[in-house]
Amino acid sequence: MNSVASLIFDHMAALADPIRVRMLLPLERHELTVTELCAVLQLPQSTVSRHLKTLADDGWVSSRRDGTSRFYGMDGDALDAGARQLWPVIREQFGGTDGAGQDERRLQSVLSRRRAKSEAFFSSASGQWDRLREDLFGERIHLAALLSLLDDRMVVGDLGCGTGQMSEALAPHVARVVAVDGSADMLRAARARLQSHAHVDVRQGALEALPMGDAELDAAIVSLVLHHQPEPVRVLTEAARVLKPGGRVLVVDMLPHDRTEYQQQMGHVWLGFSDEAMRRYLATAGFTAVRIQLLPVDPEAQGPALFAATARKAQ
Repeated sequence: MNSVASLIFDHMAALADPIRVRMLLPLERHELTVTELCAVLQLPQSTVSRHLKTLADDGWVSSRRDGTSRFYGMDGDALDAGARQLWPVIREQFGGTDGAGQDERRLQSVLSRRRAKSEAFFSSASGQWDRLREDLFGERIHLAALLSLLDDRMVVGDLGCGTGQMSEALAPHVARVVAVDGSADMLRAARARLQSHAHVDVRQGALEALPMGDAELDAAIVSLVLHHQPEPVRVLTEAARVLKPGGRVLVVDMLPHDRTEYQQQMGHVWLGFSDEAMRRYLATAGFTAVRIQLLPVDPEAQGPALFAATARKAQ
């Protein structure tokens, strides 16, 4: 007798009781608790637990704990060769019986009660859902998750990277980041921050003369930098040079404001940019399809409101 045949005969003992076959039919498709299995099979808990132990000992089912509940299921990929050959035969013979049909109807009722419980929670929590989610996961988790939509083949330039905060956020999601800044002090902080990301290339250089070749980037970010630049159009034109045809630029900056103290305290050249000015700058630099979106105002923030402008380099 070959080894597979031997395994089949060994498993036949575990499936000799029809109750255990009835258990496996729903457990093949759904993870269920003992209580749920009792409802599906209309059997007492002691009986269900006893048969589950036999199935677990023979490798038919496994379990996992989720909070205070334990869920049981049958993982077809984890079965040995004998079980994988035996189970389709058993399932075909039992799956069409009246008893299996009754179990299936009760299973759907059990699953409906699960959904109803979940829906009841969301119905009662809908008014507080945002706060509840923030308490559980943090208020910016959705923004971090959205970065996963980026194409992982992209090369992105963080132009005026400062201490590397934006590059750090982008690095796990793209093929390469080229982080550029003119300040040696900022770049020291950026290199320390980004040292664990081997695919982030930190370079020193002026934004008006970027240290990279033509068409090197798929996308470029100019975040909270343009208001420091005497010639914004020159910076954007240089960003267009290093972008591939069809590449995108993202500019994040301040709306027009009257905080003149920023010019003395932080070296701002421009007191923000209007919608019209930004559209004109981007068009002059060779960009099309300009979109400008006002960013939500954080009530805790003390600075002016911000905008995000996106545009595409002409093909």
